[in-house]
Amino acid sequence: MKALRIAAFCLFAALPATVSAQQTDVNVPQPMREKMFPLGVSYIAVSLNGRAFPGERPAILLDDNFRLRGFAGCNNYSAIAYPQQQQGIAVGPFALTKRTCDRAIMDSERAFLVALRTAQRWDLQGSTLIINSPNGELRLERSL
Repeated sequence: MKALRIAAFCLFAALPATVSAQQTDVNVPQPMREKMFPLGVSYIAVSLNGRAFPGERPAILLDDNFRLRGFAGCNNYSAIAYPQQQQGIAVGPFALTKRTCDRAIMDSERAFLVALRTAQRWDLQGSTLIINSPNGELRLERSL
């Protein structure tokens, strides 16, 4: 029995020490690294399908509990959103305040919310968050 314990100890002592996740990323080519969705970071919408937003621009924040909230252009909203593997994202139904604004702003708000609700993929390019959906490309800039 004592010989078995010594053999087991020698086996484990011979194994290399564990390497931290940060150290293993050093040798992984950039395109193969999984990006992490920026939780707890505020973003302001720049454009939807290349068009700027009229009036006050929409904003988003996804917190550490996966609560998505922000301003849509006229109303405040909240939802649950889950970043997924390979830069996917799933956004649940919205809870929305019921303010009424100018028609152009309401149309813009609706387009923003539809693009966000139907989001399928996201990417980070510097300080720009890009969210893609069947309803278009939403570009957002990191805010303070």
